[in-house]
Amino acid sequence: MSAPSQGFRRLALATVVATFLLIVLGGFVRVSDSGLGCGPGGSGFHGWPLCRGNVVPGASIHTFIEYSHRTVASAVAILMLALAALAWRRYRQNRAIVRASFAAALLVLAQGLLGAATVEKDLSEPLVAAHLGLAMMLLALAIYIWRASRPGVAGAAPLDGGPRFRPLAVASSGLVFCTIVAGGYMAGTQHYGRPDYHLGDGAHHACGKEFPGCNGSFLPFGKSRLVDIQLTHRVFMYLTVIAVVALVVTALRRRVLTGWAWAIVGILLVQVLLGALNVWLDEYEALIVAHLTVATVLWGAVVGLTLQLYRVPAPAPARRHAGEAEAVPA
Repeated sequence: MSAPSQGFRRLALATVVATFLLIVLGGFVRVSDSGLGCGPGGSGFHGWPLCRGNVVPGASIHTFIEYSHRTVASAVAILMLALAALAWRRYRQNRAIVRASFAAALLVLAQGLLGAATVEKDLSEPLVAAHLGLAMMLLALAIYIWRASRPGVAGAAPLDGGPRFRPLAVASSGLVFCTIVAGGYMAGTQHYGRPDYHLGDGAHHACGKEFPGCNGSFLPFGKSRLVDIQLTHRVFMYLTVIAVVALVVTALRRRVLTGWAWAIVGILLVQVLLGALNVWLDEYEALIVAHLTVATVLWGAVVGLTLQLYRVPAPAPARRHAGEAEAVPA
């Protein structure tokens, strides 16, 4: 069976790009105090799926930003549902694509409900973190679908990175994911957009302007809840740096995916610098959004490398219809 059509691959790539843009826009919604732009927590259907009780909201800037985020989220949902429908209708024998597409369709619906719960619960920290984590999972699924639909990928042997390279890549992916989710939880403590928000509150400021130190120590866990949240994010970040650097060094030594390796180490360095600048400098919205953007790029790059180490199952053989004669060699 041939690979999915060019149109399907373009749709999959458009889904990857749209999901990435949605994540970045979500960060902009947060730093612009627009998370509750369609209504405060407890608004019920008045705040979601409606926006201040209207299908098309008014001209408030916060409402416009939040509504733009919802519009892009709806577009991503439509793209993922379209991928699932096309995969089932045209490429049912390609079970890898069908399963991934259906998983993405289910997760994007869950993401919409989680977004509604996040607004209804007044931007609760665990829900903010879960919302970001699920968005990263959706991006990874979209990348997998796009890769699996490319010619020559399904059924081909995966790249062999040698002993322990695959577990190291998986560990790096997992640690990047945990760092992002922990960062999302920390960001949720800022209470952007909530009536109780005050400049300087939240775990973002729990260590003052010290990095890598924190309040005169390195990892002073136990001083306060906000300090612990900040340090949890940092610990995951330190572990991520160790794992990713080990992955890159291994790839370069074994001459496997060297282009990916150099790109990943460059992205990692930029990300660590942005994280440090977010601590050292005053609270700049552009830095916060850039930090999320580069984190998402790093996640996509590490996931992209890891996926190349795994085989995409070949499509199942086509079934002959009843009564169809079996071909007999001449």
